[in-house]
Amino acid sequence: MVFSDLFFLFVFIPLFALCYLIGCWLDNRNVQGVAKQNNAYKNMMLVIFSLVFYAWGEPIYVFLMLICVYINYLSGLWIARSEGGKRRMALVSGLIGNLLILGIFKYAGFFAQVLNDIGLSVGVPQISLPIGISFYTFQSISYLVDVYRRESPVQYKFKDLLLYISMFPQLVAGPIVRYGTVAEEIHNRSVSIKDFSDGAFRFLIGLGKKVILANQFSEIADQFLIDGLGTLSTFGAWIGVLAFTFQIYFDFSGYSDMAIGMGRCLGFHFNENFNHPYCCNSITDFWRRWHMSLGSFFRDYVYIPLGGNRSHQSLNIMIVWFLTGMWHGASWNFIIWGLYFGLIVMIEKYTILRIKDRVPGVLMHIYSLLLVVVGWGIFYFDDFGNMTQFFSSFVGNTVYQSDVIEQGALLDNFWLWVAAIVFSLPIRSRIVGLADRLLPGDNVLKGILFVSARVTVSVAILTLSVALLVGATNNAFIYTRF
Repeated sequence: MVFSDLFFLFVFIPLFALCYLIGCWLDNRNVQGVAKQNNAYKNMMLVIFSLVFYAWGEPIYVFLMLICVYINYLSGLWIARSEGGKRRMALVSGLIGNLLILGIFKYAGFFAQVLNDIGLSVGVPQISLPIGISFYTFQSISYLVDVYRRESPVQYKFKDLLLYISMFPQLVAGPIVRYGTVAEEIHNRSVSIKDFSDGAFRFLIGLGKKVILANQFSEIADQFLIDGLGTLSTFGAWIGVLAFTFQIYFDFSGYSDMAIGMGRCLGFHFNENFNHPYCCNSITDFWRRWHMSLGSFFRDYVYIPLGGNRSHQSLNIMIVWFLTGMWHGASWNFIIWGLYFGLIVMIEKYTILRIKDRVPGVLMHIYSLLLVVVGWGIFYFDDFGNMTQFFSSFVGNTVYQSDVIEQGALLDNFWLWVAAIVFSLPIRSRIVGLADRLLPGDNVLKGILFVSARVTVSVAILTLSVALLVGATNNAFIYTRF
């Protein structure tokens, strides 16, 4: 089940909302004292629907997730009740358990194939990748490490840890939520009208990004990078990879918006995951803006423990980016993609970042976007033959000339390209800033205009998205593969 699905929008969500409201009513009946809150029934409803959501596509793997949660539950208790060497042993045991599960289900086939390629005859296991395993494994790891560091409290109730790891808004594609971010809200949260309004609007913005923009760009990208790869012109290669550049941004940031919005409607405040990455002025800046929850995970749990900037900085950077590539998939193109960006980030630290203020901003922006687009070309192709063919066309080494197909992809979708460029910019903050200048302070007119604009935009997005979803065939989120 995916968020941008008619069944999810008009069956799952209404049914969940009804049961959740019943849970709220039951919790309110059990409140003792004015200041005390009881979220037991609300949490129970959220856990039940999260498990149903996850089991909808692959029921067997819900048991794998339950096993993973139980391992982390026991490991967390072991860490909390131990000191010294036993405490470290508990942490290491928990980390090994998580990484072993991730390794078996995500990387066993890849490493077996590598052994076969170097001449060792090894059976290649055919294991389907459980949806979201990379995300909930990393959340589990962050929970154990934060408990070990005493930065977050241990969770003594299995059902509450299950809620944290299985929560359906962010279960299958993030953002990666630290336990400390939501620990208090699991037991003590409330939802104001503003919370619900902001959350619902954020969800619809994400829905629009996915359905109205990302899905349309996926068709353009596939037209050139899959269907037309054998006769790909240079112009077609650029159009195809630029379409994928917009597709992956609006697809993944759209999912994050929907997850953050649903969490807000439930009283949870997840951290932001994107900050207009295509406005970057360096590759280092790009990765501070893109998938920020993954970047902060590797910074806090890998880069800094390895020594960070204090020792072996270059090696630490390359290790982090090798792991970043591996996290995205068990394929050589992801490893190359990770090392590609790692090398650029490392070089930037010693060169361009030291003179960036003396270089015109537009040149830094063009430089950054060009390298990002090349990176997405590496990311897209897990077949080296197809990747070689693409980059050959990309740099002009092709006998095929541009024709009406490329021109049609631009002209027939002119407003789609314009919308993608506009909505890659911090348009919302600029509109809010303009409104504050025109109507300073709080006043009734400003409030009416704000509400009217939000309602109008929400209705328009929902109507257009539903129309596009009827009969849609290509609707999966890209990052659910990871």
